[in-house]
Amino acid sequence: MEGWLARLESRHPLGQAGIELGLERVLRVKVALGQQLWCPLITVGGTNGKGSTCAYLEAIYAFAGYRVGCYTSPHLLAYNERVRIDRAAVGDEELCEAFATVEAARLAAGEVALTYFEFGTLAALEVFRARQVEVLILEVGLGGRLDAVNAYDPDCAVVTGIALDHTDWLGPTRESIAFEKAGIFRADTPALCADPDPPSSLVEHALAIGADLHVLGRDFGYFGDPVQWTFWRRDGLRRGGLANPGLRGAAQLRNACVALAAVELLKPRLPVSMQAARRGLIEPELAGRFQVLPGRPAVVLDVAHNPQAVGELVDSLGGMGFFARTIAVVGMLADKDIAGSLAPLAGKVDLWLLADLGVPRGASASVLAAVVTGASLGGSIECLASPAQAFARAVKLAGENDRIAVFGSFYTVAAVMRKIKDGR
Repeated sequence: MEGWLARLESRHPLGQAGIELGLERVLRVKVALGQQLWCPLITVGGTNGKGSTCAYLEAIYAFAGYRVGCYTSPHLLAYNERVRIDRAAVGDEELCEAFATVEAARLAAGEVALTYFEFGTLAALEVFRARQVEVLILEVGLGGRLDAVNAYDPDCAVVTGIALDHTDWLGPTRESIAFEKAGIFRADTPALCADPDPPSSLVEHALAIGADLHVLGRDFGYFGDPVQWTFWRRDGLRRGGLANPGLRGAAQLRNACVALAAVELLKPRLPVSMQAARRGLIEPELAGRFQVLPGRPAVVLDVAHNPQAVGELVDSLGGMGFFARTIAVVGMLADKDIAGSLAPLAGKVDLWLLADLGVPRGASASVLAAVVTGASLGGSIECLASPAQAFARAVKLAGENDRIAVFGSFYTVAAVMRKIKDGR
Protein backbone atom coordinates (compact mmCIF):
# COMPACT_ATOMS: atom_id res chain seq x y z
CA MET A 1 0.00 0.00 0.00
CA GLU A 2 2.73 2.47 0.98
CA GLY A 3 4.51 1.77 -2.30
CA TRP A 4 1.42 2.65 -4.31
CA LEU A 5 0.81 5.86 -2.36
CA ALA A 6 4.43 6.90 -2.83
CA ARG A 7 4.08 6.34 -6.58
CA LEU A 8 0.95 8.47 -6.74
CA GLU A 9 2.55 11.29 -4.75
CA SER A 10 5.68 11.27 -6.91
CA ARG A 11 3.68 12.22 -10.00
CA HIS A 12 3.07 15.77 -8.80
CA PRO A 13 5.62 18.20 -7.33
CA LEU A 14 3.28 18.87 -4.39
CA GLY A 15 2.49 15.19 -3.77
CA GLN A 16 -1.01 14.44 -2.51
CA ALA A 17 -1.61 18.20 -2.14
CA GLY A 18 -1.01 18.78 -5.85
CA ILE A 19 -3.99 20.41 -7.56
CA GLU A 20 -4.70 20.46 -11.29
CA LEU A 21 -8.35 21.10 -12.02
CA GLY A 22 -9.97 19.72 -15.16
CA LEU A 23 -11.93 16.65 -16.25
CA GLU A 24 -10.12 15.72 -19.45
CA ARG A 25 -7.56 13.44 -17.80
CA VAL A 26 -9.92 11.58 -15.51
CA LEU A 27 -12.54 11.14 -18.26
CA ARG A 28 -10.01 9.52 -20.59
CA VAL A 29 -9.08 6.91 -17.99
CA LYS A 30 -12.70 6.47 -16.93
CA VAL A 31 -13.54 5.52 -20.51
CA ALA A 32 -10.59 3.13 -20.64
CA LEU A 33 -11.89 1.48 -17.47
CA GLY A 34 -15.40 1.22 -18.89
CA GLN A 35 -16.84 2.75 -15.74
CA GLN A 36 -20.59 3.34 -15.78
CA LEU A 37 -22.76 3.94 -12.75
CA TRP A 38 -24.88 1.01 -11.60
CA CYS A 39 -26.61 2.55 -8.57
CA PRO A 40 -27.86 5.94 -7.32
CA LEU A 41 -25.15 8.53 -6.67
CA ILE A 42 -25.20 11.54 -4.32
CA THR A 43 -22.46 14.09 -4.88
CA VAL A 44 -21.67 16.46 -2.01
CA GLY A 45 -19.78 19.73 -2.50
CA GLY A 46 -19.47 22.98 -0.58
CA THR A 47 -16.90 25.01 1.31
CA ASN A 48 -17.56 23.56 4.77
CA GLY A 49 -19.74 20.73 6.04
CA LYS A 50 -19.13 18.27 3.20
CA GLY A 51 -17.66 15.56 5.40
CA SER A 52 -20.37 15.86 8.03
CA THR A 53 -23.15 15.74 5.43
CA CYS A 54 -21.58 12.66 3.84
CA ALA A 55 -21.37 11.03 7.28
CA TYR A 56 -25.09 11.59 7.91
CA LEU A 57 -26.04 10.23 4.48
CA GLU A 58 -23.72 7.25 4.88
CA ALA A 59 -25.18 6.35 8.27
CA ILE A 60 -28.82 6.80 7.21
CA TYR A 61 -28.51 4.52 4.20
CA ALA A 62 -26.47 1.97 6.11
CA PHE A 63 -29.10 1.75 8.85
CA ALA A 64 -31.75 1.47 6.11
CA GLY A 65 -30.07 -1.76 5.01
CA TYR A 66 -28.26 -0.60 1.88
CA ARG A 67 -24.67 -1.45 1.01
CA VAL A 68 -23.17 2.05 0.99
CA GLY A 69 -19.97 3.22 -0.68
CA CYS A 70 -18.61 6.55 0.53
CA TYR A 71 -15.57 8.41 -0.85
CA THR A 72 -14.25 11.42 1.06
CA SER A 73 -11.02 13.38 1.41
CA PRO A 74 -8.57 14.13 2.79
CA HIS A 75 -7.77 11.41 5.31
CA LEU A 76 -6.42 11.94 8.80
CA LEU A 77 -4.41 8.85 9.78
CA ALA A 78 -4.66 6.37 6.89
CA TYR A 79 -5.54 6.62 3.21
CA ASN A 80 -8.09 3.83 3.65
CA GLU A 81 -10.35 6.29 5.50
CA ARG A 82 -11.17 7.83 2.12
CA VAL A 83 -12.86 4.70 0.76
CA ARG A 84 -15.51 3.17 2.97
CA ILE A 85 -18.11 0.46 2.47
CA ASP A 86 -20.83 0.04 5.08
CA ARG A 87 -19.07 2.71 7.18
CA ALA A 88 -15.81 0.73 7.37
CA ALA A 89 -12.56 1.59 5.63
CA VAL A 90 -11.65 -0.90 2.91
CA GLY A 91 -8.50 -2.96 3.27
CA ASP A 92 -5.12 -2.52 1.64
CA GLU A 93 -5.58 -5.50 -0.66
CA GLU A 94 -8.75 -4.15 -2.25
CA LEU A 95 -7.25 -0.71 -2.72
CA CYS A 96 -4.04 -2.06 -4.24
CA GLU A 97 -6.02 -4.17 -6.71
CA ALA A 98 -7.97 -1.07 -7.71
CA PHE A 99 -4.79 0.99 -8.04
CA ALA A 100 -3.33 -1.65 -10.35
CA THR A 101 -6.48 -1.66 -12.48
CA VAL A 102 -6.44 2.13 -12.81
CA GLU A 103 -2.72 2.13 -13.62
CA ALA A 104 -3.26 -0.35 -16.46
CA ALA A 105 -6.09 1.79 -17.84
CA ARG A 106 -4.01 4.96 -17.47
CA LEU A 107 -1.22 3.44 -19.54
CA ALA A 108 -3.67 2.10 -22.13
CA ALA A 109 -5.21 5.55 -22.47
CA GLY A 110 -1.86 7.05 -23.43
CA GLU A 111 -0.01 7.36 -20.11
CA VAL A 112 -2.40 10.02 -18.85
CA ALA A 113 -0.79 12.14 -16.11
CA LEU A 114 -3.35 11.73 -13.34
CA THR A 115 -3.07 13.67 -10.10
CA TYR A 116 -3.10 11.90 -6.73
CA PHE A 117 -6.78 12.79 -6.22
CA GLU A 118 -7.82 11.82 -9.75
CA PHE A 119 -6.13 8.44 -9.45
CA GLY A 120 -7.72 7.86 -6.05
CA THR A 121 -11.18 8.80 -7.29
CA LEU A 122 -11.03 6.35 -10.18
CA ALA A 123 -9.70 3.63 -7.85
CA ALA A 124 -12.50 4.23 -5.34
CA LEU A 125 -15.10 3.66 -8.06
CA GLU A 126 -13.35 0.41 -8.99
CA VAL A 127 -13.60 -0.77 -5.37
CA PHE A 128 -17.26 0.19 -5.17
CA ARG A 129 -18.02 -1.47 -8.51
CA ALA A 130 -16.31 -4.69 -7.45
CA ARG A 131 -18.36 -4.79 -4.24
CA GLN A 132 -21.56 -3.72 -6.05
CA VAL A 133 -22.58 -1.11 -3.51
CA GLU A 134 -26.21 -0.02 -3.68
CA VAL A 135 -25.75 3.68 -2.84
CA LEU A 136 -22.79 5.87 -3.76
CA ILE A 137 -21.78 9.03 -1.88
CA LEU A 138 -18.92 11.05 -3.36
CA GLU A 139 -17.44 14.12 -1.70
CA VAL A 140 -16.02 16.79 -4.00
CA GLY A 141 -12.33 17.42 -3.42
CA LEU A 142 -12.14 21.07 -4.51
CA GLY A 143 -14.72 23.28 -6.18
CA GLY A 144 -17.03 21.08 -8.18
CA ARG A 145 -17.23 21.88 -11.88
CA LEU A 146 -13.69 20.70 -12.64
CA ASP A 147 -13.22 18.26 -9.77
CA ALA A 148 -12.58 14.59 -10.60
CA VAL A 149 -15.75 13.54 -8.76
CA ASN A 150 -17.75 15.52 -11.32
CA ALA A 151 -16.83 12.96 -13.96
CA TYR A 152 -19.80 10.99 -12.60
CA ASP A 153 -23.40 12.18 -13.05
CA PRO A 154 -25.23 12.33 -9.71
CA ASP A 155 -28.84 11.46 -9.03
CA CYS A 156 -28.79 14.17 -6.37
CA ALA A 157 -26.23 16.96 -5.85
CA VAL A 158 -25.71 18.81 -2.56
CA VAL A 159 -23.85 22.09 -2.01
CA THR A 160 -23.50 22.53 1.73
CA GLY A 161 -22.52 26.21 1.67
CA ILE A 162 -20.38 28.82 -0.06
CA ALA A 163 -17.59 30.74 1.64
CA LEU A 164 -14.18 32.09 0.67
CA ASP A 165 -11.58 29.32 0.39
CA HIS A 166 -9.26 28.05 -2.35
CA THR A 167 -9.58 31.45 -4.02
CA ASP A 168 -6.47 30.86 -6.15
CA TRP A 169 -8.39 28.12 -7.99
CA LEU A 170 -12.05 29.07 -7.58
CA GLY A 171 -11.96 32.86 -7.81
CA PRO A 172 -11.95 35.67 -5.26
CA THR A 173 -15.67 36.08 -4.56
CA ARG A 174 -18.61 34.03 -3.32
CA GLU A 175 -20.17 34.50 -6.77
CA SER A 176 -17.20 32.91 -8.55
CA ILE A 177 -16.91 30.12 -6.00
CA ALA A 178 -20.64 29.38 -6.11
CA PHE A 179 -20.53 28.97 -9.89
CA GLU A 180 -17.76 26.38 -9.56
CA LYS A 181 -19.64 24.49 -6.85
CA ALA A 182 -22.89 24.57 -8.84
CA GLY A 183 -21.06 22.67 -11.57
CA ILE A 184 -22.08 19.41 -9.88
CA PHE A 185 -25.77 20.12 -10.60
CA ARG A 186 -27.47 18.25 -13.45
CA ALA A 187 -30.59 18.87 -15.53
CA ASP A 188 -33.86 17.45 -14.21
CA THR A 189 -32.07 16.26 -11.08
CA PRO A 190 -32.47 17.30 -7.43
CA ALA A 191 -29.93 19.98 -6.50
CA LEU A 192 -29.81 21.10 -2.87
CA CYS A 193 -28.11 24.14 -1.38
CA ALA A 194 -27.75 24.47 2.39
CA ASP A 195 -26.57 28.05 2.17
CA PRO A 196 -29.58 30.19 3.13
CA ASP A 197 -28.24 33.09 1.05
CA PRO A 198 -26.81 31.45 -2.07
CA PRO A 199 -25.00 33.71 -4.55
CA SER A 200 -27.00 34.46 -7.67
CA SER A 201 -24.47 32.59 -9.82
CA LEU A 202 -25.52 29.28 -8.22
CA VAL A 203 -29.24 29.96 -8.61
CA GLU A 204 -28.84 31.19 -12.18
CA HIS A 205 -26.74 28.19 -13.20
CA ALA A 206 -29.29 25.78 -11.74
CA LEU A 207 -32.06 27.59 -13.65
CA ALA A 208 -30.05 27.66 -16.89
CA ILE A 209 -29.46 23.90 -16.93
CA GLY A 210 -32.91 22.96 -15.62
CA ALA A 211 -31.80 21.51 -12.29
CA ASP A 212 -34.45 20.93 -9.61
CA LEU A 213 -33.06 23.41 -7.08
CA HIS A 214 -34.00 23.31 -3.38
CA VAL A 215 -32.59 26.04 -1.12
CA LEU A 216 -32.41 26.00 2.67
CA GLY A 217 -34.92 28.39 4.20
CA ARG A 218 -36.93 28.63 0.98
CA ASP A 219 -37.74 25.07 -0.01
CA PHE A 220 -36.76 23.14 3.10
CA GLY A 221 -35.44 23.91 6.56
CA TYR A 222 -35.58 23.26 10.27
CA PHE A 223 -36.63 24.74 13.58
CA GLY A 224 -36.28 23.51 17.12
CA ASP A 225 -34.95 23.93 20.61
CA PRO A 226 -31.92 22.57 22.52
CA VAL A 227 -33.60 19.17 22.86
CA GLN A 228 -35.13 18.34 19.47
CA TRP A 229 -35.82 19.74 16.03
CA THR A 230 -38.28 19.53 13.15
CA PHE A 231 -37.54 19.19 9.45
CA TRP A 232 -39.94 20.94 7.06
CA ARG A 233 -40.40 21.12 3.32
CA ARG A 234 -42.29 23.72 1.32
CA ASP A 235 -44.84 21.14 0.15
CA GLY A 236 -45.98 20.67 3.75
CA LEU A 237 -43.91 17.64 4.69
CA ARG A 238 -42.87 17.63 8.36
CA ARG A 239 -40.55 15.33 10.28
CA GLY A 240 -40.77 16.29 13.93
CA GLY A 241 -39.32 15.10 17.21
CA LEU A 242 -35.83 14.61 15.77
CA ALA A 243 -33.01 14.29 18.30
CA ASN A 244 -30.13 16.72 17.93
CA PRO A 245 -27.49 15.49 15.46
CA GLY A 246 -24.81 13.14 16.68
CA LEU A 247 -21.97 15.34 15.48
CA ARG A 248 -21.24 18.30 17.73
CA GLY A 249 -20.99 21.88 16.59
CA ALA A 250 -23.05 24.91 15.75
CA ALA A 251 -23.41 24.02 12.05
CA GLN A 252 -24.56 20.44 12.43
CA LEU A 253 -28.30 21.09 12.31
CA ARG A 254 -27.82 22.62 8.88
CA ASN A 255 -25.75 19.65 7.68
CA ALA A 256 -28.22 17.14 9.10
CA CYS A 257 -31.12 19.04 7.56
CA VAL A 258 -29.73 19.01 4.03
CA ALA A 259 -28.83 15.33 4.35
CA LEU A 260 -32.41 14.52 5.35
CA ALA A 261 -33.72 16.68 2.50
CA ALA A 262 -31.67 14.64 0.03
CA VAL A 263 -32.92 11.37 1.53
CA GLU A 264 -36.54 12.54 1.25
CA LEU A 265 -36.09 13.52 -2.42
CA LEU A 266 -34.52 10.16 -3.29
CA LYS A 267 -37.12 8.03 -1.50
CA PRO A 268 -38.81 6.94 -4.74
CA ARG A 269 -35.55 5.18 -5.71
CA LEU A 270 -34.11 4.53 -2.26
CA PRO A 271 -36.87 3.94 0.31
CA VAL A 272 -35.76 4.78 3.85
CA SER A 273 -37.76 4.42 7.04
CA MET A 274 -37.86 7.29 9.51
CA GLN A 275 -36.40 4.91 12.09
CA ALA A 276 -33.29 4.51 9.91
CA ALA A 277 -33.16 8.26 9.24
CA ARG A 278 -33.41 9.12 12.92
CA ARG A 279 -30.71 6.63 13.84
CA GLY A 280 -28.43 7.80 11.05
CA LEU A 281 -28.68 11.41 12.16
CA ILE A 282 -27.64 10.62 15.73
CA GLU A 283 -25.03 7.90 15.08
CA PRO A 284 -22.70 9.21 12.36
CA GLU A 285 -18.96 8.65 12.69
CA LEU A 286 -16.53 11.41 11.74
CA ALA A 287 -13.27 12.34 13.43
CA GLY A 288 -11.94 15.87 13.69
CA ARG A 289 -15.22 17.78 13.42
CA PHE A 290 -15.63 19.49 16.78
CA GLN A 291 -14.50 16.22 18.31
CA VAL A 292 -14.36 16.55 22.10
CA LEU A 293 -12.10 13.96 23.70
CA PRO A 294 -13.04 12.44 27.06
CA GLY A 295 -11.16 13.52 30.16
CA ARG A 296 -9.69 16.70 31.57
CA PRO A 297 -8.43 19.11 30.46
CA ALA A 298 -10.98 19.25 27.67
CA VAL A 299 -9.46 18.67 24.23
CA VAL A 300 -11.30 19.74 21.07
CA LEU A 301 -10.11 18.59 17.62
CA ASP A 302 -11.46 20.48 14.61
CA VAL A 303 -10.17 20.63 11.04
CA ALA A 304 -11.54 24.18 10.59
CA HIS A 305 -9.19 26.05 8.25
CA ASN A 306 -11.06 29.04 6.78
CA PRO A 307 -12.90 32.03 8.25
CA GLN A 308 -16.39 30.52 8.12
CA ALA A 309 -15.33 27.21 9.64
CA VAL A 310 -13.29 28.83 12.41
CA GLY A 311 -16.20 31.18 13.13
CA GLU A 312 -18.45 28.15 13.58
CA LEU A 313 -15.78 26.53 15.78
CA VAL A 314 -15.78 29.65 17.99
CA ASP A 315 -19.57 29.49 18.26
CA SER A 316 -19.35 25.85 19.31
CA LEU A 317 -16.59 26.56 21.83
CA GLY A 318 -18.82 29.26 23.29
CA GLY A 319 -21.49 26.68 24.01
CA MET A 320 -19.21 24.35 25.99
CA GLY A 321 -19.47 26.15 29.33
CA PHE A 322 -16.83 27.76 31.51
CA PHE A 323 -13.10 27.03 31.28
CA ALA A 324 -10.38 28.78 33.19
CA ARG A 325 -8.16 29.13 30.12
CA THR A 326 -8.29 28.31 26.42
CA ILE A 327 -5.08 27.09 24.83
CA ALA A 328 -5.02 27.07 21.02
CA VAL A 329 -2.81 24.62 19.13
CA VAL A 330 -2.71 25.95 15.58
CA GLY A 331 -0.98 25.02 12.32
CA MET A 332 -2.16 26.29 8.93
CA LEU A 333 -1.37 26.19 5.23
CA ALA A 334 0.18 29.31 3.79
CA ASP A 335 -2.40 29.63 0.99
CA LYS A 336 -5.29 29.95 3.47
CA ASP A 337 -6.73 33.23 4.73
CA ILE A 338 -4.80 33.05 7.98
CA ALA A 339 -5.74 36.51 9.25
CA GLY A 340 -9.41 36.04 8.43
CA SER A 341 -9.45 32.58 10.00
CA LEU A 342 -7.88 33.64 13.29
CA ALA A 343 -9.85 36.88 13.63
CA PRO A 344 -12.94 35.25 15.24
CA LEU A 345 -10.71 34.20 18.16
CA ALA A 346 -9.83 37.76 19.19
CA GLY A 347 -9.86 37.97 22.96
CA LYS A 348 -10.85 34.29 23.33
CA VAL A 349 -7.44 32.58 23.56
CA ASP A 350 -5.16 32.77 26.59
CA LEU A 351 -2.18 30.96 25.05
CA TRP A 352 -1.36 30.43 21.38
CA LEU A 353 0.87 27.43 20.65
CA LEU A 354 1.69 27.93 16.99
CA ALA A 355 3.28 25.17 14.93
CA ASP A 356 5.18 24.67 11.71
CA LEU A 357 3.37 22.10 9.58
CA GLY A 358 6.40 20.66 7.83
CA VAL A 359 4.63 20.29 4.47
CA PRO A 360 5.32 22.21 1.22
CA ARG A 361 2.27 24.46 1.57
CA GLY A 362 2.62 24.94 5.32
CA ALA A 363 2.88 28.34 6.95
CA SER A 364 5.65 28.76 9.53
CA ALA A 365 4.84 29.30 13.18
CA SER A 366 6.51 32.69 12.94
CA VAL A 367 4.09 33.75 10.19
CA LEU A 368 1.15 32.71 12.36
CA ALA A 369 2.66 34.58 15.31
CA ALA A 370 2.97 37.74 13.21
CA VAL A 371 -0.74 37.53 12.38
CA VAL A 372 -1.77 37.02 16.01
CA THR A 373 0.42 39.93 17.11
CA GLY A 374 -0.44 42.23 14.23
CA ALA A 375 -4.17 41.76 14.68
CA SER A 376 -3.97 42.20 18.46
CA LEU A 377 -5.83 38.95 19.06
CA GLY A 378 -4.65 38.77 22.66
CA GLY A 379 -3.03 35.98 24.63
CA SER A 380 0.61 34.95 24.93
CA ILE A 381 2.41 33.19 22.08
CA GLU A 382 4.87 30.33 21.74
CA CYS A 383 6.21 28.94 18.45
CA LEU A 384 6.97 25.24 18.09
CA ALA A 385 8.42 22.99 15.42
CA SER A 386 5.37 20.73 14.92
CA PRO A 387 1.74 20.27 15.95
CA ALA A 388 2.78 17.27 18.03
CA GLN A 389 5.25 19.37 19.99
CA ALA A 390 2.68 22.14 20.36
CA PHE A 391 0.12 19.68 21.73
CA ALA A 392 2.64 18.17 24.15
CA ARG A 393 3.36 21.67 25.41
CA ALA A 394 -0.37 22.34 25.78
CA VAL A 395 -0.88 19.18 27.83
CA LYS A 396 2.05 20.13 30.06
CA LEU A 397 0.73 23.64 30.70
CA ALA A 398 -3.02 22.96 30.92
CA GLY A 399 -4.81 22.61 34.21
CA GLU A 400 -7.79 20.30 34.61
CA ASN A 401 -10.18 23.24 34.25
CA ASP A 402 -8.56 24.48 31.04
CA ARG A 403 -9.44 23.72 27.43
CA ILE A 404 -7.15 22.85 24.50
CA ALA A 405 -8.48 23.62 21.01
CA VAL A 406 -6.56 22.03 18.13
CA PHE A 407 -7.42 23.40 14.67
CA GLY A 408 -6.23 25.09 11.48
CA SER A 409 -5.67 22.18 9.10
CA PHE A 410 -6.23 18.49 8.53
CA TYR A 411 -2.45 18.16 8.92
CA THR A 412 -2.60 19.75 12.38
CA VAL A 413 -5.39 17.54 13.66
CA ALA A 414 -3.86 14.41 12.11
CA ALA A 415 -0.49 15.05 13.77
CA VAL A 416 -2.13 15.50 17.17
CA MET A 417 -4.31 12.42 16.67
CA ARG A 418 -1.21 10.36 15.87
CA LYS A 419 0.52 11.63 19.01
CA ILE A 420 -2.50 10.78 21.16
CA LYS A 421 -2.78 7.36 19.55
CA ASP A 422 0.90 6.59 20.10
CA GLY A 423 0.72 7.82 23.68
CA ARG A 424 3.80 10.02 23.33
